[in-house]
Amino acid sequence: MIKEFMEFLKEYKVVALAIAFIMGVAATALIKSLVDNVIMPVITPFIPGGAWKTATFVLGPITIGWGSFFGELINFVIIAFVVFMIAKKIMKEEKVTNN
Repeated sequence: MIKEFMEFLKEYKVVALAIAFIMGVAATALIKSLVDNVIMPVITPFIPGGAWKTATFVLGPITIGWGSFFGELINFVIIAFVVFMIAKKIMKEEKVTNN
């Protein structure tokens, strides 16, 4: 049973997947801090009321909390771009020249 389990771990690269997941969580925390503490303070003066996390838009009885959403959107765009750049670098295929 233990031998089969070890083969499972190796065949499906579970350890590498776990490491990638942990690195992804750490990168997400870093990027969230970048957005919350560096990018959004620069944008805050342009937001009515000045507090971007609590910025809202009231439409009759409906209150839309767009500030927090905007911060998460920036987080997503940065993370997606970083993943794109990593994938592009890793998955880059060598060009074949015809002579």
